[in-house]
Amino acid sequence: MLSSVILFSLLSGITVFLGGLFALFFEKSFKKGFLKEEIIHFFIAFGTGIMLSAISFVLVPHGLEKIDVLVAILLILLGGVIFYILDSYIQKKAGNISQIMAMLLDFIPESIALGALFAYDYKVGMVLALFIGLQNFPESFNSFIELRFSGFKIKSSLIILFLLSFIGVIFSLFGYYFLSKSPFITSALMLFASGGILYLIFQDIAPSLRYKNNRLIAIGVNIGFIVGIYGNSFT
Repeated sequence: MLSSVILFSLLSGITVFLGGLFALFFEKSFKKGFLKEEIIHFFIAFGTGIMLSAISFVLVPHGLEKIDVLVAILLILLGGVIFYILDSYIQKKAGNISQIMAMLLDFIPESIALGALFAYDYKVGMVLALFIGLQNFPESFNSFIELRFSGFKIKSSLIILFLLSFIGVIFSLFGYYFLSKSPFITSALMLFASGGILYLIFQDIAPSLRYKNNRLIAIGVNIGFIVGIYGNSFT
């Protein structure tokens, strides 16, 4: 079981680095212009769809299995409030790495839940790993672009993303060793993360989807959500 936790947390985390590599290819292949901006916005939309599917099919449904509805509501609200406070702090202090910090805000609690889930629901753990990996890819894509725009060199940007790829393993192991026998806490964490992710989606991500009155980009949300539906079909 421990080997599965390490393997799947690695697979879900390595997409942080792969997203950066793809962004590097994208940077070299596309010149500045309308098409490049549209693709970037589409990736933002796709990531939003994946995040929504993670909330809809894994985090909230499985979180509600062990927790009363009223407590769940409070946890989701608490997640939104805490993420609001952290997001405000990041915007003021992190500056040129705010996108990376925002990515870690949902990556860390999801990884903790991932490690805990594997102990008593292997299939759901695998699906959550899939969602985390798919979610990290477009987020790290945008993080690499943000780092480059902020003056970081290619090598430095890739090193940062490569190191962050292993954050998931660390926190998944934490969840496995300390929360695997506490399904209530794991469920609470998933609901808390859901509230935080919802806040991030509609505060930071959704407002940026609209680009020069091109409504087609928002279809990326649908595509991301459909991918989530397909992933959930394996449970």
